[in-house]
Amino acid sequence: MFTPKYPRSDTPPPPAVTVPTVHTLVPVASAPVVPAAPVSNRPVVQLTPGSALALAAGGGAVVLVVGAVLVSLLLAVAVTGVSVAVVAVVLRLLVNDLHKGR
Repeated sequence: MFTPKYPRSDTPPPPAVTVPTVHTLVPVASAPVVPAAPVSNRPVVQLTPGSALALAAGGGAVVLVVGAVLVSLLLAVAVTGVSVAVVAVVLRLLVNDLHKGR
């Protein structure tokens, strides 16, 4: 399931290399045949100095935009927290005034 499927080649594999043997009782094993890797038809990406500079500038712009968004979100959370704290203090003062009967 997770193994790659390679297209079948119409050419037969090269014959196995045989090693000449001296007259001995032990046969000499031949080297295993390794199939050649398939040739890719995809174009090769080449970076010129101008395109590398444009890529770096684009990456820098993305970092700046993401940083600005994150800082604004942090600022929104901080402002919300401060406003909730102020409301809590005001409500506490009002409740204390009601209990004292002023």
